[in-house]
Amino acid sequence: MLMKIKKGDVIRLQYTGKIKETGEIFDTTFEEVAKDAGIYSEKGIYGPVPIAVGAGHVIKGLDEQLEGLEVGKKYEIAVPPEKGFGRRDPRLIKTFTLGQFRRQGLYPFPGMDVEVTTEGGKKLKGRVLSVSSGRVRVDFNHPYAGKTLIYEVEILEKIDDPIEKVKGLIELRIPRIDLGKVTIEVGEKDVKVVFNDPEIDRNTLILGEILLESDLKFIGYEEVTFEPSVEELLKPPEESAESEEENAEAKEEIEESEKPVEENEKPEEIEGIEEKAVKSTKKSKTARKRAASRKREASIKKNEEAEEQAETQ
Repeated sequence: MLMKIKKGDVIRLQYTGKIKETGEIFDTTFEEVAKDAGIYSEKGIYGPVPIAVGAGHVIKGLDEQLEGLEVGKKYEIAVPPEKGFGRRDPRLIKTFTLGQFRRQGLYPFPGMDVEVTTEGGKKLKGRVLSVSSGRVRVDFNHPYAGKTLIYEVEILEKIDDPIEKVKGLIELRIPRIDLGKVTIEVGEKDVKVVFNDPEIDRNTLILGEILLESDLKFIGYEEVTFEPSVEELLKPPEESAESEEENAEAKEEIEESEKPVEENEKPEEIEGIEEKAVKSTKKSKTARKRAASRKREASIKKNEEAEEQAETQ
């Protein structure tokens, strides 16, 4: 008998996400598919992923359509832009002067990824659209905003055992943890998780426990206890000058992780961008782009030298 999935179920699934318009693969749980698509990351974790249906562990449009599906079957699911990476917003396209980039030693070109900082100190990522007449247009929309997503999905398992449900959620939130060093006790409405590995990164554990508490309450537990607790982990070690810095980093990670994946930056958040914060976030992806960048740089320098020579004559 095939089991249908409902909200709150803990399942294991595998999937591949593509852009409908282009067929570009942007996400997958398959290592070989990631390598073939050029999106493989050595830091990535591949294989079937455990999630709680409806908890927001996957993109909204996919999460909503998992309900009612059957274990063991394969599906193709279409996700519209508003439930994926959002619709494109023209207000998120901003113009800078070329000088703002040059002062940072940068020579922008279309397709170049950049990072800016707002007056409030928030870092935003964008992509250069055009460079002309001393102006640089940068798009702060998500690269896949306005695109329809296609997910090829297979639900491999519905996890029913209470202990295994908790293990699955721990695996999701703290993927590299040794589950052999975790003790789990579950009651009807309460759960206790003891982390016995003294070598686990403290910030990782703080973030993991906060997210896990939300997950465990979502699937029905009313009382969730951890050892060591978040409060204990946040206590600065005696005579440790780095403790406050670590706590601040942990808080920053928590706030970032709780932001919905499909949400675009709000237009008002990128007003008043500080010139000093414009910087490149990564090198161009191909040798062709790098060559083009060097060519543009040489051309710009040549023009500047010509201008200086003309001024002195």
